[in-house]
This record gives sequence, structure tokens and C-alpha cells, in this order.
Amino acid sequence: MSNISNFRADILKALAQPTRLKIIDFLRDGERCVCEIFPAIGEEQSNTSRHLNMMLTAGVLTRRKEGLKIFYAIKHLEILEVVDTVTLIVKLEAAGRHELLKAV
Repeated sequence: MSNISNFRADILKALAQPTRLKIIDFLRDGERCVCEIFPAIGEEQSNTSRHLNMMLTAGVLTRRKEGLKIFYAIKHLEILEVVDTVTLIVKLEAAGRHELLKAV
């Protein structure tokens, strides 16, 4: 059981960083070249590559080479459901906190 828990934690850790979430959002529409990813998310190429490799190792992304270009894609589209669920929770929490502040 702990091996599964560790693997689950690795996947969640791979998502639990703002730059990596930007990358996931950018890859929603499909595979993209690194040369497109780093300018789109506003990060340096070396920093972006580090995050891409981390998510690749965790099993969140896939990678393929075509000539000199390297392309990344979301490996399991269910990852988007996880991110969307977290986004919904953030919106619910924000609304709840807003209501709480209005009551003060």
C-alpha cells in the first residue's frame, strides 16, 4: 500500500507548483514543442525544461523527439480532471471566504 501512496504523492507533487500548473494548462489542447512552451508560460527555457523533466519522471507527461525538436503532452488526460477539481475547490473556498468577510 505504501508504494501506491508514494506514487500518488509523487504525481501530486509533480502538479503542486505554479510553473508546472501553467505548463499543464498550456498542454490542455495537445502536444507542444518546448520551443512553444517556455515563451507561452513566461519562464526561461532551462527552468521550463527542469519542470518538464520532473513531470515526465512522475508519469504526468510524455515526450517525443522529432529532429531537433522535443514535444511534450499530458500522458493521462485524467490529470486535467484533477487540476479542474482543485480549481473548483479554490473557487468554492474563495466564495466562502468572501461571504465570511461580508458577514464581519
